[in-house]
Amino acid sequence: MPELPEVETTRCGIEPHLLGRTIQRIIIRQPQLRWPIPQRLKKSLPGQQILAVERRAKYLFLRLTAGTIIIHLGMSGSLRILPVDSQPGPHDHVDLVLGEKSLRLRDPRRFGALLWTAADPTRHKLIQHLGPEPLGNEFDGQHLYHLSRNRKVAVKNFIMESRVVVGVGNIYASESLFRAGIHPVRPCNCIALKRYLHLAQEIKQVLQEAIAQGGTTLKDFQHEDGSAGYFVQKLQVYGRENSPCLSCGHPIVRRVIGQRASFYCTRCQH
Repeated sequence: MPELPEVETTRCGIEPHLLGRTIQRIIIRQPQLRWPIPQRLKKSLPGQQILAVERRAKYLFLRLTAGTIIIHLGMSGSLRILPVDSQPGPHDHVDLVLGEKSLRLRDPRRFGALLWTAADPTRHKLIQHLGPEPLGNEFDGQHLYHLSRNRKVAVKNFIMESRVVVGVGNIYASESLFRAGIHPVRPCNCIALKRYLHLAQEIKQVLQEAIAQGGTTLKDFQHEDGSAGYFVQKLQVYGRENSPCLSCGHPIVRRVIGQRASFYCTRCQH
């Protein structure tokens, strides 16, 4: 699944091709993604100018003259900038035609979304209750400590809750907890403020490194130009079951936590 670094990398990749451009038409080949694509967009989008390309959590906002297109890439979606005459594949569901180029939404599993709002997109029902951005000033160890006091859930599940903080997906949760030396199943209310301050900094660092490297590509995610992300080369625990810990040499353990595969070192994390 494309996570926050992959979505931010996509945003940065498509933004130069979209800003200031006018949408000539929208081609909808498959109207039924996770939710139906509004058919009225065929009439309302042509002639609108793209004013900004933004991200909130794993949602992309294309702010136009009269509203905002909200895009979510789902489990395996991607956005690519292509020549307008590029032949579509079986999973190429939507094109925004911008003169000689098009922005194409490809989504093999059709779990993604393309929605429209004329109001503030941050107030959309899918977005308004999300937690703070992990790279923003509103997120820090104090925030985690405060929200965890009356909770007993495993800390890995806690930091993956979108109402606590957005964008800390499974891979990045495992990596951040390893760097902070925190066992992933430790109850979140048993972790001291000092350790949460450290964890918040590691979350920020891991995500910043992943964005700089172009994200983590596992299975079928690709960026707007078809290239892969390379942060996978820097993973210290995720996907390394039975391999020696890079810090102490003890074998990395794999365990299912909250229905997600988790990887950690039993010596380094407590």
